[in-house]
Amino acid sequence: MTERPAGPGPAGPHSSAEDGAKHDRLVRGLGPWAAASLTVGTIIGTGVFLKAGVMAQLGGSAVWVLAAWAVAGVLSFTGAMTYAELGGMYPHAGGEYVYLRRGYGPLMGYLYAWNRFWIVTPGAIAAYAVGSATFLAPVIGTDGGSVPLALALIAGFTAINCLNVRAGGTLQTVLTVMKVLMILAIGLGALFASSGDWSRVTASGEFPGAGAFGALVLAALWAYDGWNNLPMAAGEVRDPARNLPRAIVGGALGVLAIYALVNVGYFRSLPFEEIVTASSTKYPDAPSVAQKAATTFLGGPASALLAIAMTVSAVSAMNGSMLTGARVPYAVSRDGLAPRFLSKLNAARVPAVAVVVQGALACVFALSARFDQLTDAVVFASWLFYALNAGSVLRLRRRVPDHPRPFRVPGFPVVPVVFVVLATLLLVNTVVTAPAPSALGLGMTAVGALVYLGLYRRPVSLATKRNGDHHEGIESQGDRT
Repeated sequence: MTERPAGPGPAGPHSSAEDGAKHDRLVRGLGPWAAASLTVGTIIGTGVFLKAGVMAQLGGSAVWVLAAWAVAGVLSFTGAMTYAELGGMYPHAGGEYVYLRRGYGPLMGYLYAWNRFWIVTPGAIAAYAVGSATFLAPVIGTDGGSVPLALALIAGFTAINCLNVRAGGTLQTVLTVMKVLMILAIGLGALFASSGDWSRVTASGEFPGAGAFGALVLAALWAYDGWNNLPMAAGEVRDPARNLPRAIVGGALGVLAIYALVNVGYFRSLPFEEIVTASSTKYPDAPSVAQKAATTFLGGPASALLAIAMTVSAVSAMNGSMLTGARVPYAVSRDGLAPRFLSKLNAARVPAVAVVVQGALACVFALSARFDQLTDAVVFASWLFYALNAGSVLRLRRRVPDHPRPFRVPGFPVVPVVFVVLATLLLVNTVVTAPAPSALGLGMTAVGALVYLGLYRRPVSLATKRNGDHHEGIESQGDRT
């Protein structure tokens, strides 16, 4: 398809309208470090500190827990490679929304954006904010509960992300570097603790069963989730053909290595019984696995260190989710599939209205005692869209074989097919083992389909005939200033 001029409407590349249109573009202000930090920072949240205890209760032995981490890591990495190819092809704001629209049409893109806007992004921001406030409260001596502090964090970071994309990217880089250094310190300390025993890592037990192992993988996938976030902000990445695939693939590989180090450290430093009784819904008042592991080599200061590390980790993931998530409603609005005010840019050329609305929804979730249950309800739908995006790699290779692809998935078509097959098996297992959340996730998607068919199907068709696809123009051009 021939690329449209950078300016909106009929104005050509040499038209006097171009100067005015400049302020209607996003700024490509995220360099390679900021892009990589968004990948790593939005993947690593609180799961690396908390999930091992829950998984140990389900798995029954270190071997099966570590195997589940490995399977989840391979699944996530194959998904990341498919997104790296798609991101290089279409480096525009919206990420998965763009890929699904290209691969399957506007309805599928809209359904993804519907779930992302109403539940997934605000729910994730709220979860990270409440988690951050909970971790930080003992350190700063807050007695008024975690919710007021969580609301303050959401408001503060929303304001930062309205300034300009460089401010959000710089903050993300600083927070991610701090987080990685602290997590590595905990992992290495646990791995080489004098009280550790390597036989704990290799101790095997009876296979917990396919259903239980699927639940183990699902638990680990929560900790890996976030490798899909950077493409949402692809319209603001500098030299995206080069930086986007490198940040996605390199960041995902880095997280795999960090998670392997930390989880092996947990099982070497602690008896399995100590991990089983770590903090979880079953043992809500117990110390976390990370805290127990850090105590083996730090002693008393472990609690304070873990509180700071977990706070930085959660805040970093929250900031990354804010920056990337707001670009989805922005892109959808530009296509006429959402109210136009969501695509309004402020003087710094940031979709500030989308950022603020996203923050307001997150505050509502933080005030609700049930936001975790709501986010659980769309796990099924989220992985359905991940699988569909991997399938779009197969479809687009066939439909547009000559489209430039700065990054190609190695081992094509095996890698995307493996991802689709494993994701499908995970979805089937989720339907069997957790039918209520699966039904709720599909129900939310069905509501989105009704809204699209009732309000947007005909207008989008007319707009497409009149104006074409904006992604080929404004977003692909970008602006480095």
